[in-house]
Amino acid sequence: MEAAGPFRASEHQHARYNPLRADWVLVSAHRVKRPWQGQVEKPPPEDVPRWDPSNPLCPGARRANGQVNPPYESTFVFPNDFPALQPDAPEPGGGDHPLFRAAAARGVCKVMCFHPWSDLTLPLMSLAEIRAVVDKWVELAVELGAAYPWVQIFENKGAMMGCSNPHPHCQIWASSFLPNEAQLEDRTQREYLGQHGVPMLLEYAEQESRRKERLVVENADWLVVVPYWATWPFQTLLLPRRHVCRLQDLREGERDSLASIMQRLLIKYDNLFEVSFPYSMGWHGAPTGPHLEEDCGHWQLHAHYYPPLLRSATVRKFMVGYEMLAQAQRDLTPEQAAERLRNLPEVHYKQQPKEAS
Repeated sequence: MEAAGPFRASEHQHARYNPLRADWVLVSAHRVKRPWQGQVEKPPPEDVPRWDPSNPLCPGARRANGQVNPPYESTFVFPNDFPALQPDAPEPGGGDHPLFRAAAARGVCKVMCFHPWSDLTLPLMSLAEIRAVVDKWVELAVELGAAYPWVQIFENKGAMMGCSNPHPHCQIWASSFLPNEAQLEDRTQREYLGQHGVPMLLEYAEQESRRKERLVVENADWLVVVPYWATWPFQTLLLPRRHVCRLQDLREGERDSLASIMQRLLIKYDNLFEVSFPYSMGWHGAPTGPHLEEDCGHWQLHAHYYPPLLRSATVRKFMVGYEMLAQAQRDLTPEQAAERLRNLPEVHYKQQPKEAS
């Protein structure tokens, strides 16, 4: 069967390879034009109270375990009252058959509030306040990474991403094992360095910095792109320009510029549909604990942002059907998504001057 004219990525279906996960994503750009008749979500509430005594993340509030939060004024970290991992779980035993294996899983789970006010999110916080978040992330990475092989810092923002509390916060889970995603990225980055002599994501950042078509924001130390292999409509990848293995390896100036580029990205996210933009994000860096003594030069620090919204504040992408049973698929091309984000203003829509009626 003959091809119908020359290939254009913005119009024709094709598959793209994700070297970080060693898998493929189907890009079906022609499907952007289809009408939407699926589920419509409720937009997030705009009237979140600044302080609510019944909100367990607020200063002075009582949590489920009876403890009362201190009157904190910056970041606040406490043990998760309902942890998925605990440090003293018993050994499960190896199992009696290769199809029924089990392994020990120990760790600690913490919650970190970004700010004492519930009606703020990261894009509406000051640079100094975001820098305080970065510093606390580094502190926790060092503290927990001294004992645990993997420290996963992640933020679920918005009810659409399963966040049950509007207060600005993230979670930190430290585990006695390398989780699946960490094992996969460790293998692919190690193989790439062995084959090409340069860390994968360091070379990727250099390539995207030159090509520009998927670039969203950049500064002297960092860049944000919609990755060539993105699965979610407005997925982004935050990368340092310098070879950095872990958060704790960042220089003082790089922490400042990280706070700045995070604010710029998240303002653009909110401005896209003029809504508090939901996402799941998290940091990936070289393993810690016993791996601190190993050569982890194949790793490059990076943050993934996975937002679900597709067409509006109320229409999201679902990972179902073909995506669950075959492989990931997207409609909007990464280049189109990056252009939309890139062209958005860097002043938050809530802080833009109102037009006179």
